[in-house]
Amino acid sequence: MKTALITDRGKIRQHNEDDAGIFTKTEQLVLAVVCDGMGGHLAGDVASKMAVSTLRDIWEQAETIPSTPADSEAWLIEQIAAVNQKLHDHSRTYQECQGMGTTVVSALYTGKSLTVAHIGDSRCYLLNENSFTQLTEDHSLVNELVKTGSISKEDAQHHPRKNVLTKALGTEPTVTVEARSFEVEPGDQILLCSDGLTNKVDDLKLKEVLQASISIENTAEQLVQMANDNGGDDNITVVLLELPSQTKVGEDKC
Repeated sequence: MKTALITDRGKIRQHNEDDAGIFTKTEQLVLAVVCDGMGGHLAGDVASKMAVSTLRDIWEQAETIPSTPADSEAWLIEQIAAVNQKLHDHSRTYQECQGMGTTVVSALYTGKSLTVAHIGDSRCYLLNENSFTQLTEDHSLVNELVKTGSISKEDAQHHPRKNVLTKALGTEPTVTVEARSFEVEPGDQILLCSDGLTNKVDDLKLKEVLQASISIENTAEQLVQMANDNGGDDNITVVLLELPSQTKVGEDKC
């Protein structure tokens, strides 16, 4: 599997409150995570780094990883719920971290399926031969307004409360994690990113860059550069996975 990870402060922010990781046991067993922190002075940085490092520790200590889509979904939900509790406890213990939280989007590839779990508005996309698909649905105020027909998708791009989340990791004692599994094929590309990318680069441009770039590293660099060229007013994180092409990959559809 080919992978790439870039997290960038952007052109405006003083600190990078994003964090990310790609954790590999084998080429057929990979966990990727992107978190976009929020909170008071540096608290968002604490939240995102704590979430990523905790998931990394869980991954490294796990003796077995579920292989079926249903079990993978249950496993990711359980681990992210545990991270939520850890973050919430930390924010209650340390005054400087009160109110901290983070988005999280994670993708678990088992060689047979891709399972995606998320909270917040960091996203996961799948590029294959036929389509470029957003696999996650933003937990945000503007997305709720779009779903109810109150505003259009075009209006949502410029809404003044665009960054208001309806769910985040660590802000409440418990949280409902969304998890789904998807069919994937050899050579498919998976993109995980924070909203610092998607607020500045639309889906059509994302698809064009993923399809056209020579290497996965170049793709990640180009996406971050485009977000910065378009303003770079937020932290930008890009994680890319290109699935192995030598073996057939299938899944029991969920």
